[in-house]
Amino acid sequence: MTDNSKTAGSNISIDETDNTRIRELLQKESGARMPGGITGKIIIAVALAWALFQLWNASPFSLLSTTMMRPIHLAFAIFLAFMTFPAMKRAAQDRVPWYDWVFALAASASAMYLVVNYEALAVRPGRPLTMDLIFAAVGMVLLLEATRRALGKPLVIVVAVFLIYTYFGPYFPEVIQHSGRSFRRIMSHQWLTTEGVFGVAIGVSASFVFLFVLFGSLLDRAGAGNYFIQVAFSLLGHMRGGPAKAAVVASGATGIISGSSIANVVTTGTFTIPLMKRVGFSGTKAGAVEVASSTNGQLTPPIMGAAAFLMIEYVGISYIEVITHAILPALISYVALIYMVHLEAVKANMKGIPRRQPTTLLRSLISFLTVFIGLSIITLAVYYGIGWIRVLMGPAATPLIMTLVLAAYIGLIWYACRFPDLIMDNPDVEITELPEVGPTVKSGLYYILPVVMLVWFLAVERRSPGLSVFWATMFMIFIVLTQRPLKALFRRSGDVPARLWEGMNDLYHGLINGSRNMIGIGVATAAAGIVVGTVTLTGIGLVMTDFVEFLSGGNLFLMLLFTAVMSLILGMGLPTTANYIVVSTLMAPVIVSLGAQNGLIVPLIAAHLFVFYFGILADDTPPVGLAAYAAAAVSRADPIMTGVQGFAYDIRTAILPFMFIFNTSLLLIDIESIWHLMMVVTTALTAMLIFAAATQGFWLTRTRIWETVALLLIAFTLFRPGFWWDMVHPPLDRYDGANVAEVIEDLPAGHELRMRVSGMTMTGDDYETYMLLPLGEQADTGTERLANLGLANVSQDGSDLVLNTVQFGSVARQKGLDLGWRIEYVELDAERPPAELMWIPALLLLGLIALLQLGRRKREQLTADPAQQGG
Repeated sequence: MTDNSKTAGSNISIDETDNTRIRELLQKESGARMPGGITGKIIIAVALAWALFQLWNASPFSLLSTTMMRPIHLAFAIFLAFMTFPAMKRAAQDRVPWYDWVFALAASASAMYLVVNYEALAVRPGRPLTMDLIFAAVGMVLLLEATRRALGKPLVIVVAVFLIYTYFGPYFPEVIQHSGRSFRRIMSHQWLTTEGVFGVAIGVSASFVFLFVLFGSLLDRAGAGNYFIQVAFSLLGHMRGGPAKAAVVASGATGIISGSSIANVVTTGTFTIPLMKRVGFSGTKAGAVEVASSTNGQLTPPIMGAAAFLMIEYVGISYIEVITHAILPALISYVALIYMVHLEAVKANMKGIPRRQPTTLLRSLISFLTVFIGLSIITLAVYYGIGWIRVLMGPAATPLIMTLVLAAYIGLIWYACRFPDLIMDNPDVEITELPEVGPTVKSGLYYILPVVMLVWFLAVERRSPGLSVFWATMFMIFIVLTQRPLKALFRRSGDVPARLWEGMNDLYHGLINGSRNMIGIGVATAAAGIVVGTVTLTGIGLVMTDFVEFLSGGNLFLMLLFTAVMSLILGMGLPTTANYIVVSTLMAPVIVSLGAQNGLIVPLIAAHLFVFYFGILADDTPPVGLAAYAAAAVSRADPIMTGVQGFAYDIRTAILPFMFIFNTSLLLIDIESIWHLMMVVTTALTAMLIFAAATQGFWLTRTRIWETVALLLIAFTLFRPGFWWDMVHPPLDRYDGANVAEVIEDLPAGHELRMRVSGMTMTGDDYETYMLLPLGEQADTGTERLANLGLANVSQDGSDLVLNTVQFGSVARQKGLDLGWRIEYVELDAERPPAELMWIPALLLLGLIALLQLGRRKREQLTADPAQQGG
């Protein structure tokens, strides 16, 4: 991005005002202040030391405990926050005032106090000394100030409200009232334990997130970001609205390495937004397309804005399970956005940018099949080849595999040297034709190797995320150092030493940029940990269910809507990671609990993805959508209107969380076979495309009002056919709780028994909910099977089964059943025709609309071209 430069293919220039606005937005990511002299060198040295420390800590050689690692991680982050983020926007950017030195050192010392006094604090838990409280109080205050500088006021306000609530609990409304906590207890809980600031959130930041951000920084520094943009542009730029489609794909690809919607907008938007305007998009719509695609980049595995790693801890599932559940919604969201862009282009009769060599549909199809078949063969060969090598070679397999990976890298570098290197887009040159697909793709295939290595370790080797990204990052470091010298060697340019120095310079800046990109995330996860600490200290999580139930009147849909709005409001000023921590801590358990009380068993991962999606959507929600402001600075459009239009494009993303709450197949949960998987994917994609057409008011031609309503109805039916089918055939058969033993006697092992239970909570309140109780192995009788679950002593009271005792440590106790609770009834799946039969009338209605629109489009074409009528 060059200041005062004219953008490619456009008469619009990005002036200094726009660049200033973009820099201010990026400051929220990595800090804008970079003084010279000894101070600048100290900042660089600390950032470099942080990156090297995190690499060492993630290596197999580190023996540092999690308890020690978290405060060290925060010490680095909070020191750099005070050094790189000025107290005020108008403060000098070229120097660090003396008081920021004091704040930086005092904040770091407060964090390191836990490391230095680790053993002393361990022997007096809950009994802090005066010195402990002083360091805790100083640390808390300076953490909030660092958060304000790095992330703005919203997160600070949220955290402050929770701290006020903790201290002044008796003065709050009765529904959320508590007895209050003392200053001593608050400071001890929030700073000196692993329940607050140094809790799970910052632990994930230190263990996983830093390495993934560093991996992305190195990948981008190596040129992968530009490679993804150029490949997407070469593949899609010739289509109608091609630059916009390329923006969608490029943002999805760069989302893999950035995990930041603002960074996505600035990285791809400065290239794609002017091109979109050139082919006919208005400034508002061009910016909105970039905003929608960039915010959705955070939905795309594997990084997902750091939330994926937090879900590992909060949901208690593996990393590969998180990205498995997240992949289908992300896929259909992106496909639908590309289709919406296509409809916009068709409505405006836009054209694409011509290719140098025109191609036919047959040639494109043959090329696609060749690439697809080739990749499939390579994938199978790698998967089974490495498996056979491990079996045959035993312990010697690892060095052999590493040698093969090195050979593949050198071979791909040699192959890339046959094509010219990709250069960054020159904003002063108008683009009149597309780059050739073949040379563009082939010039950087080696960038895919570290990503493949990362996925291999995660999905096949089943290594931890931290160890997987460590090895991928080490390979990435090797690539950054060697790609330029190897190219110079293969091209015989004779400047190998100079290219090696350039590689070292790239590594140097990549490590520093990775650390700077982590400053905001480090302080955000620490500050958001205060909210988590408040929940554990005050028990507000237990009363949030009653509070939300009171606001929603017990209506499940209204409860979900309330949660979505709360996520949007919090996310308007919070970074996605902090927003996810805050809202998921408060609202995810509420969704699960209230859903169960209303008969809907919601998997915990579905509840967490629900709040995560709406937290991301806040980036383009007016009036504070930061991604919309970044896009508007490039497109020279109104930021509020850009945000409104971006949210209109993102409506397809907003309905997905509601759909997968009620239809968990979209998260690939309980997929029974490959055919079931194909059916789920096909119908979900079809439904989302139909929904996109309905919201655009255009399908084969402009839709009429009744057609729009019908398309929305069809999309809903494809997403959730059971809604209608349940009205015709109830999905469940109900049996009295007194007959549980007879009901479960012949059920298969592992079957989850759906029950309506009631009892008294520890607070003395009556409570009713639905519950899934996993059945163990089959037994001779149902009574014996109940005993195996921990329910040996039961009695009948009318139609209910009363639990006289619940064995400690049993499955039933782990699920929450307790002494005196009742099983009111159980429900089993009813034998009925499949709900998917509702797709038939929906598709017939879709066919009818297609016939009507085809006929209308033909008449419109004849009217527009009278010469055809005479023919």
